[in-house]
Amino acid sequence: MMMMMMMMMMMLLSLSMPLKQKGGIMIQGDLHPVDLLSRVLPRNGEAQAGVRMVQEGEFSIVATVKMPHTRVKRNEYLLAVVKEDVNQLLLGLRFSKEKVHLIYQGSTGKERLSFKRVRMADNHWHSMVLAVSGHHATLTLDCGIPLELVHKQPFPSDLSTGGSRFHIGSRRKWKGLFSGLLRQLVLLPGSDATSRVCPSSRPSLVELSVPTFLSNLPAISHMNDVLVPPYETEVRVTLGSKPACTAAEQGQLWFDTLKRGLFLCDGTYWHSMLQDKDRLDYVDDHQDLYTSSETLDIELFQIPSVGLFAAMAHRATKPGSGIYRWSHGHFQLYQNISTFKAQAWKQFTIGKKMFLAVSNSMGPADGEPELSVVYRWSNKRLKFVPYQTLETHSARDWEAFQINNEAFLAVANHRTENGNHNIESVVYKWNPGTKTFEVNQTILTSGAYDWEFFTVGPYHFLAVANAFDGTSTQTDSSIYIWLGGAFQVFQTIRTFGATDWEMFQIGNRVFLAVANGHMLCEKGPSLYTINSTIYELDMTTKMFLKFQDIVTYSAVDWEFFTVGDEHFLVVANSYDGSSYSLNSVIYRWQGYEGFVPVHRLPTIGCSDWEFFTSAEGSYLMYSSAKAPLSKVFKLRIH
Repeated sequence: MMMMMMMMMMMLLSLSMPLKQKGGIMIQGDLHPVDLLSRVLPRNGEAQAGVRMVQEGEFSIVATVKMPHTRVKRNEYLLAVVKEDVNQLLLGLRFSKEKVHLIYQGSTGKERLSFKRVRMADNHWHSMVLAVSGHHATLTLDCGIPLELVHKQPFPSDLSTGGSRFHIGSRRKWKGLFSGLLRQLVLLPGSDATSRVCPSSRPSLVELSVPTFLSNLPAISHMNDVLVPPYETEVRVTLGSKPACTAAEQGQLWFDTLKRGLFLCDGTYWHSMLQDKDRLDYVDDHQDLYTSSETLDIELFQIPSVGLFAAMAHRATKPGSGIYRWSHGHFQLYQNISTFKAQAWKQFTIGKKMFLAVSNSMGPADGEPELSVVYRWSNKRLKFVPYQTLETHSARDWEAFQINNEAFLAVANHRTENGNHNIESVVYKWNPGTKTFEVNQTILTSGAYDWEFFTVGPYHFLAVANAFDGTSTQTDSSIYIWLGGAFQVFQTIRTFGATDWEMFQIGNRVFLAVANGHMLCEKGPSLYTINSTIYELDMTTKMFLKFQDIVTYSAVDWEFFTVGDEHFLVVANSYDGSSYSLNSVIYRWQGYEGFVPVHRLPTIGCSDWEFFTSAEGSYLMYSSAKAPLSKVFKLRIH
C-alpha cells in the first residue's frame, strides 16, 4: 500500500527536474543508465536538484508500469522533455488505450511514431523497452516479440537544449497526466537495453535500475510471479540434489550443494538466484564412432544402475542396429538388434518396465508385411528382448507419452508399399489388462516424418511433421490437442518437406521449431536451401505464430539444450543440392535478437543431433545418413 500511495503521488504531482546544458559533450564508450525515478524521489528529505545530460542518437527507455482497465485516457504522458521558455515538446512518451506514441521534434517539425495493438491497460504490471536509433524504433513488451517501426525522419542526435526539463507523468500541463502506477523509468544513452533485461524469468517485472526505495517493496503481479511479501510465506531452504518444484514448493529455496547455486521455485521451474554460470566456449572432437552402416537416428537414455545408452537406427539389415553403452567417457557396442532399414528408436517406461521401440521401414523380405517392434529391457539378461510387434507402413518415428496416467505410443506412417503417402498414422494406448498396446485413434497424415508431444499447462498437444502429399512437399503439418479422449486439430501450419518438430521453453515462453527438408512442386526444381521456422505460442490468439526464420540446408532435425543459463538450438543440415558435406550450426538464444549462430560443426549427411551429460561433462552427438560414422563432440564449458 505504501508503494502504491507513493507512486500515485508521483503521478499527480507531475514530478519534474531541470536538464542543464553547458555546451555539447560527446559521450562514448560504455554509457550507464540514468535512473530518472531515483533523481526525483526524496533523498535525505530533499529532492535531487538536477542532472546534466548529453544525448547521443541512440538511446533506450525502460519502464515498468501498471495501468487500470478503464482509467487510461486518450493521451497520457509517461515522460516528456520540454523546452520551458517556449513550451516546446522535444520528446514525449505517450500512452493511449492500445497504442504507445513516441513524439519528438524533428528537423521539419513535430514527428510521431505510433506502436499499435499494444495492450497494456489490463491492471497488470508490464515492462517495456523502447529503443531508438536513427530511422528505427523498436518496442519490446514483457520480453516478447519486438515491434519495429521505420520513419523517414531520423531521430535527432541532440536533444540537450538549454532551458529544458524532464517531466515525469505529464508534459508540463495538467491535461495528459499519467493515471497508472510506475515502478521503473530508466533512460539508457547510446545502447539498446533489450539485451540487458531479456530474456527474463519475470518478463513483466524486469529490472534495469529500480530505485532502492521501490525495490524494497515487492510488486505483486498476476503473471505467474513468485515474489510475495515476507509475512505471506514460510521460506525453507532444501539442500542436496534437485527436488520437485510444484505449487507446494512455490516461493521455496533450494541450495545445490554440488554446483553451489541457490534457486527459487515459481511453482513449475527452479530459477537461478546465485550460481557460477556455465558458458559454452568451444566444441571439441571427442569420439569417432564407427558403425556397421549409416545411421538415421540416435536415442539416448539411462537405465538405472546400468548406465547411459545410445540406440542407433542403422540403415543396413545385417547385422542390424546397435545399442551402445557409455563407458569410461566413450560409447562402446553393447548389443545388436535385428532391424529392417530402421528409421528411429524411442525409449519409454510404463510402471517399472522399460521399453525401446524401433521404426522399421521395410519388411523382412519382399512381399512380407512391415513390422515395427517394441522391445523390453530384461533385468535378468541385461539386454533388450522382443515384446510386441505392430504392423506399420514405412514407419519414420515413434512418440511415447502419458496423459492422465495412461500410456500412449504414436507411430508416423510415411507411405504404403504402392507409394500412397496420404495414409493413417496410429495412436496406440497401453492396455493394463493385456499389457499390450492397442489402437486408440487413427489420424490421416501425408508422408508423416515425426511426432512431437508436449504439454502446456493443463493441455496436451501432438504435432505431426508432414513431408509429402504425393505431388508436393508444400503441405500442411498439424498440431492436435487432446480433448474428450482423442486428439483433435488445433492448428495447421504450412511446411516444406517437414522432417522434425522440436518443442522447447525459455522461461514462460513456449516455442515450436520445424525442420523443413526441401521444397518440391509438380513443376520446377527441388530447393534444399530454404527457411526452417521457429514458432511461439501466443497466449492472446491461442495460436503458434512465426517468431524467426533460419536458413537451413535440407534440415532433418533440431535439438534444444541448455548450458548454465544459456539456451541453444543445433540444426542437422544434410544436403544443399550438390553436397552432403555441410556445416551444421549451433545457435544461441539472444533474447531480442532470437537465435544467432555461434558455432559451425562439419558434418556429412547429418541426420540427428542429441545432447547429453555425464560425469565427464556435456556432449553433443550426431549421426550420419551417408557414412558409417557418428561423432561425439565435447562442450568446453567455463
